[in-house]
Amino acid sequence: MVSCAAFHSFLFEYDTPRIVLIRSRKVGLINRAVQLAILAYVIGWVFLWEKGYQETDSVVSSVITKVKGVTLTNTSALGATVWDVADYVIPPQEENTVFVMTNAILTLNQRQGRCPELPDDKTECKVKNNCVPGYASTHSNGIQTGECVPYNSSIKTCEVFAWCPVENDYHVPKPALLQEAENFTILVKNNILYPKFNFSKRNILPDINSTYLKNCIYDSQTDPFCPIFRLGKIVEAAGQNFQEMAVEGGVMALQINWNCNLDRAASHCVPKYSFRRLDNKDSAHTVSPGYNFRFAKYFRDSNGTESRTLVKAYGIRFDIIVFGKAGKFDVIPTMINIGSGLALFGVATVLCDVVVLYCMKKKYYYREKKYKYVEDYELGVGETYGTNS
Repeated sequence: MVSCAAFHSFLFEYDTPRIVLIRSRKVGLINRAVQLAILAYVIGWVFLWEKGYQETDSVVSSVITKVKGVTLTNTSALGATVWDVADYVIPPQEENTVFVMTNAILTLNQRQGRCPELPDDKTECKVKNNCVPGYASTHSNGIQTGECVPYNSSIKTCEVFAWCPVENDYHVPKPALLQEAENFTILVKNNILYPKFNFSKRNILPDINSTYLKNCIYDSQTDPFCPIFRLGKIVEAAGQNFQEMAVEGGVMALQINWNCNLDRAASHCVPKYSFRRLDNKDSAHTVSPGYNFRFAKYFRDSNGTESRTLVKAYGIRFDIIVFGKAGKFDVIPTMINIGSGLALFGVATVLCDVVVLYCMKKKYYYREKKYKYVEDYELGVGETYGTNS
């Protein structure tokens, strides 16, 4: 196969001047167009957009959180109650995560003993024989004693040995118990390291002083680098309604992006915050929505009898997700990408041949000029070259 350049000279040598000029110019233009496209890809995409001249490294991160806020509730079960951080942040510290309780079902003064089970299709009974001693399903509150006892004036259920009275979580409080949680704030302290470049930084930037930190609240327009976030604003920025989410809970992501060009000054390496909801909220699938778990507070009276308050806590878990990539000039990736780019220019000839021989209207004419066919003659028996017969 002959290259495009040789193809041009062949046309010029063996065709009429008029045809040669037109045809060779077309082929040359195609060849140059392919070369320019490859050059634009190498310079524009590989070097300018993807920064192929840089060595890269992934971020290593640590996160510390601190929630602040106080609210007052007044319910028939608890009366007037003040809730502070120790009450609604459970547990006090987690890795890259903080859970804020926004709603709760409280079962007060439970003690171990015998009591009727909650009524459902498996626990309701008419006579004693309907209950099996020692039976407990995965959804039971205790172990059946084999007795059928009144749950209320109209329903009987199987008696269980359990923490009594058993929890009734059929009805979730609405609106949420801690409605004011949307005004709570969370301080996120994030330290990052790019070990390959020995570069470290934190999201509390050098120009942030203690006075500013005590008064600022993150805002994407006015305070984009403030590390203190109002919970309601986080949920709102993700396109959700805090009061709706607070009823049954959910999972939010607070994302910190550290994409840094270390060929520039360190002051240009700053965090970018974004927010999204992680748990699936689908109106067509409402089975087991939100986020909740149980815990208990235990007490012992003067007689040594143990009791507890069972809490089914609903709330929002905030996951702090840190990601990023840093790049810095290095000779090795630069030379590798330059070499790869130069090698791509060899593709120009191949693409030129494909276009000319298979795509253009005069492809048969070009194919006739590009290839020269010769006949292969077999030598007769006894014929030799270079000798006199």
